[in-house]
Amino acid sequence: MTSFARDQWYVAAYGREIGRELFARTILGEPLVFYRTVAGEVVALADRCVHRRFPLSESRLDGDRIVCGYHGFTYDQAGSCVSVPGQSRIPRTARVPSYPVVEQDSFVWVWIGDRDLAAETPVPRAPWLADPGYTTVSGMEPLKARYELLVDNLLDLSHETYLHGGYIGTPEVAETPITTEVDEERGIIYVSRHMDDAACPPFYAKSTGIDGRITRWQDIEYRPPCLYLLHSRIAPAGVLPRADGTDPDACHVEVVYAITPETEHSTHDFWAVARDFALDDEEVSAFLAENNRTVVLQDVVALDLLEQVIQQEPEGYQELSVNIDTGGLAARRILKKLAAAR
Repeated sequence: MTSFARDQWYVAAYGREIGRELFARTILGEPLVFYRTVAGEVVALADRCVHRRFPLSESRLDGDRIVCGYHGFTYDQAGSCVSVPGQSRIPRTARVPSYPVVEQDSFVWVWIGDRDLAAETPVPRAPWLADPGYTTVSGMEPLKARYELLVDNLLDLSHETYLHGGYIGTPEVAETPITTEVDEERGIIYVSRHMDDAACPPFYAKSTGIDGRITRWQDIEYRPPCLYLLHSRIAPAGVLPRADGTDPDACHVEVVYAITPETEHSTHDFWAVARDFALDDEEVSAFLAENNRTVVLQDVVALDLLEQVIQQEPEGYQELSVNIDTGGLAARRILKKLAAAR
């Protein structure tokens, strides 16, 4: 059975999704309701009235308070009940859980676990998503599969050759060996694949305007459990980074995934693509948005199918792992450790 690392920050939504309308989303099996106060701050409460369990997301806002749509129990931003119909005394237990939230890098992050640990745990960063030097397209797709399958998928990009051919996949991705490093102290996994002479897939050819063979670098940085960063660099073949590590002749694409479990067998698949070229070109933005969503949906179809296979397989089935799986296997180990800690 899937288990969650609860004392961690998870992406609950894009900031643009939450406004003055009540917004429902389930995170780690917990139904939550989100809204913005009149001052613009994001609030997260349990989506269940303490009285008869009516969803607060199906209720209404009165200023900064939620009025339950069933019997009128009213809650403030901290989840405390401030009004009960028909009586002046408010029961001591009349409150719903509230959850710490941080709005950063276009995401709204929520803390589901021990709230006393939230303040001392840094929120992972994806600064490109709010950097004026980058232009970003983004979205979210629901996945009817456990979140570990998406982690496996993203840490082994060899599947691009086969699942995403015609978009981002070329033969060189599967043919090129990877290097894997694990920072045990910080719990970060790095997987790199450097291709000095590769075909340019349509995803990059049409967005960058680069013709012919390319230098293509894929440097993955996974910060369990939620944040996945792919630092992608594209340049004409033969153009390599300088001795000091800079690469001014390359096009940089920062691909960000926030991998947030919804339930034991479903996942919120947040994705974003930030670029440092053609910043004001709306046609490039539209092309990247459409094509990356197509790629994400190809993964969704494959992983939804894989989830069905796993649920039906006999107990004790042993899968085979090879060199391309080193990043994914390290992630499984770290995720298991994080889940055991809470």
